[in-house]
Amino acid sequence: MRILLAEDDARIASKVRAILESAGYAVDATADGEDAWFRGDVEDYDLAVLDLGLPKMDGLAVLKRWRAAGRSQPVLILTARGAWTERVEGIDAGADDYLCKPFVMEELLARVRALLRRAAGRASSVMTVGSVTLDSRQMRVRVNDEPVDLSPLEYRCLSYLMHHAGRVVSSGELMEHLYAHDHDREPNAVEVLIGRLRRKLGVDLIETRRGFGYSVPEQPAA
Repeated sequence: MRILLAEDDARIASKVRAILESAGYAVDATADGEDAWFRGDVEDYDLAVLDLGLPKMDGLAVLKRWRAAGRSQPVLILTARGAWTERVEGIDAGADDYLCKPFVMEELLARVRALLRRAAGRASSVMTVGSVTLDSRQMRVRVNDEPVDLSPLEYRCLSYLMHHAGRVVSSGELMEHLYAHDHDREPNAVEVLIGRLRRKLGVDLIETRRGFGYSVPEQPAA
């Protein structure tokens, strides 16, 4: 999962980026509104964490432009502004959630997980497909109830595929959502990653659709 972080306070940005990356997310960070708007308009992010008090273009204007252009990624707003009228304005502009500063980093992480689950149409942090279970809160994967040791990148790949179970995900889409913008990307990186992941899982979960991409079966309704 790839997240855009737009925050001009270097101390807060550093802490938010660290906790998001420690939770297995790829993070692109920016400190001004114009750059945030441009990145969110031309890149596909799974979620944006957006400060309202950005220089060059404030966060509310960024959000309004995204939504006017049809960009539908979930947006979590961060702000030092406490007035309820500003919170209402942000939500009416298309924000999915709101967090006032100062905040606890664990709460931010919980809200990010909830927004990503909601975007994928899932209510629980635990996803099960066949014999594979992924717990996005604990960042743990089990196969036949046995723990599997995955690297952060392998975990992100499996998590993205399971969040989008039932549809084919192209190699290009995986590349965009697994790696931060400044990461060097080898042409066959996704193919190699999928191969490692299959070996570690040891089960026939990830299907290759030649010429299209990869998929995992949709989770059956409970």
